[in-house]
Amino acid sequence: MQDLQSVLCALRRPRLLVRAARYGAADYQREAHLPRLLGTPYPERHGAALLRLMELEDGIESSRRARASSYSATRHVEVLAAIIAEDRLREAQRHTSA
Repeated sequence: MQDLQSVLCALRRPRLLVRAARYGAADYQREAHLPRLLGTPYPERHGAALLRLMELEDGIESSRRARASSYSATRHVEVLAAIIAEDRLREAQRHTSA
């Protein structure tokens, strides 16, 4: 089983989606965005939130590849931005506690 960082590094998405998500990650506010994206109260730990976001993003990516009419590029960018921001928060927390 791969660790979380390996899975994140292995993600391959279109450059435009990733670029837009990086801009969106700068404005990410965990308390406001995470409950809306997940539809539930957010987990305390960044790793748990990342796992749930990655499951959500995988479904969105499948819709994109299938060219489903339900696919929303806006939602995809929001989820990718949350993944990027949560990973940054997890790394920052890891470095401050080390």
